[in-house]
Amino acid sequence: MKAFPFKASLSLSLTHTQYSRFLPLFSLVSMRRILLSLLLLAHLGELGAEDRLLNPSKLEMFVNELPDMPKIQGFRMLNTSPKPKSLMIGMFKKKWKFHRDLPPTPVFAYGASSRRATVPGPTIEALQGIDTYVTWKNFLPSKHILPWDPTIPTAIPATKTGIPTVVHLHGGMHEPANDGNANSWFTAGFKEKGPDWSKRTYHYNNNQQPGSLWYHDHAMGLTRVNLLAGLIGAYVIRHPEVEGPLELPHGVEFDRPLIVFDRSFRKDGSIYMNSTGNNPSIHPQWQPEYFGDIIIVNGKAWPKMTVRRRKYRLRIINASNARFFRFFFTNGLEFIHVASDSTYLGEPVVTNETLLAPSEIADVVVDFSKSETDEAVLANDAPYPYPSGDPVNGSNGKIMKFTIKKKREFDTWRVPDKLIQYPSPDLSSATQRRYIAMYEYTSDIGEPTHLYINGKPYEEPATETPKAGTSEIWNVINLTEDNHPMHIHLALFTVLDQTELVRAEEFKACMSKMNDAIKCQISKHARGKKLSVATHEKGWKNVYKMTPGYVTRILVRLSYIHSNTSYSFDPTGMPGYVYHCHILDHEDNAMMRPLVVMK
Repeated sequence: MKAFPFKASLSLSLTHTQYSRFLPLFSLVSMRRILLSLLLLAHLGELGAEDRLLNPSKLEMFVNELPDMPKIQGFRMLNTSPKPKSLMIGMFKKKWKFHRDLPPTPVFAYGASSRRATVPGPTIEALQGIDTYVTWKNFLPSKHILPWDPTIPTAIPATKTGIPTVVHLHGGMHEPANDGNANSWFTAGFKEKGPDWSKRTYHYNNNQQPGSLWYHDHAMGLTRVNLLAGLIGAYVIRHPEVEGPLELPHGVEFDRPLIVFDRSFRKDGSIYMNSTGNNPSIHPQWQPEYFGDIIIVNGKAWPKMTVRRRKYRLRIINASNARFFRFFFTNGLEFIHVASDSTYLGEPVVTNETLLAPSEIADVVVDFSKSETDEAVLANDAPYPYPSGDPVNGSNGKIMKFTIKKKREFDTWRVPDKLIQYPSPDLSSATQRRYIAMYEYTSDIGEPTHLYINGKPYEEPATETPKAGTSEIWNVINLTEDNHPMHIHLALFTVLDQTELVRAEEFKACMSKMNDAIKCQISKHARGKKLSVATHEKGWKNVYKMTPGYVTRILVRLSYIHSNTSYSFDPTGMPGYVYHCHILDHEDNAMMRPLVVMK
């Protein structure tokens, strides 16, 4: 769906239950007059904001050096042995310089102190099997720096003051109480807490496979604005005994997380987010997608990095709200994929481009000794919204520039023919088959109002209740026009296939009435063409792109894959887990459902 800054219409579009109770209070004519007046006032306000919007072409590209975010060890050394460590990481309001020629921007940032807080936050480096304890502290002010919408399901403190936050470690496997449930939020000083809040300090046991993760805010209805404000950061689990023999590029210089996201700014340097909804009579602020034309990497707009003519490992994280990136190098350099999301591949896969949905991670090696030029621009050509939106422009089509030193070096790093072998998906082990349908709902003027999974809001009881230690087959049916990156907390999954729906409108009409894939005879509709799964995405993942008009079949695993054993903790406690679309504007309204693991 495409977000527009303003829609003028005499249609009331009052389909949302929160507004239906007001209908008897006004005559139809009076209500139309009131709404039209409000729309015009909102439009005038947006015109003023547009006048103050920064033109991205006014900023010169490739003038800021790529930062390497601060690193925090999630373990301590006692003599020569690693031991558990406790950390305190706060959330602070401060000003951040995104570009040499852009005024400092008010942001929310993670860090051990306000002075040391950064956007993105510090990279937490953990060791496999060594516990990391983090006390996440909220030092944010009473009011948000961005517009938010109380008409969608939202964490709202009783006092109406304070900014709810809660941290989710994306890709992490740990107890439900440490997962960052959307209703486990808290405000500054833990003054107010959500209904599922239970603890101040999160315990990450790091018993899962080594790989790349990231942490970010997950507060109910505020995820999109809290991330836009800057609450993101990388988390890496290392296993030296397993990873060392691979001899992949490592060390501070050669192993670099690249956290990529898009933003728009006003001329005063502040982050711009449209404050008028596409259905302002229903949702005053909520828009279906946020897109910015300025591309940020590790906190700098279109940065540059000088590299040596040898191999580098780049852990590329798409931390955008809604933007897909299809990355490629303008000089033809290749990506050597060694991992996808939080899990190594069995063997490396070479590609010329790679498509990342919001929250996906491409863990790649780039061999700059192969470059025939002294510069390589990392670029993007993914339309937005993906897959059928606008083409990229001169601003959002560029990511960053690598300047490659002329001198050739002896390269001690390598990419082996075999990486880390994990068990292949065993379809015969699946104990349950589920159908997961993605819906989008629109108003009388044809604009999106909200999105549901299985036709249910988040608040309805869980219908996905897998047993710990088992596998299930999920058939994810995308009945919308958007590609939805679906993320499952706790679990890993492999993508088996994607099959086009034939007579899709007939099937969609039936699903809209019955919300039952079997009764709507999905077997007669899921018979179209097949989409192949990219080789580098055939391993174990925690998020995947659900193609519109297709059924995506995945095998979901509720146990460790590296040891093929049950979790080292009890996953059956409350408040459970969730699965959701990782387009944050969709997740917030309200494309998210509970996932409760049973014994």
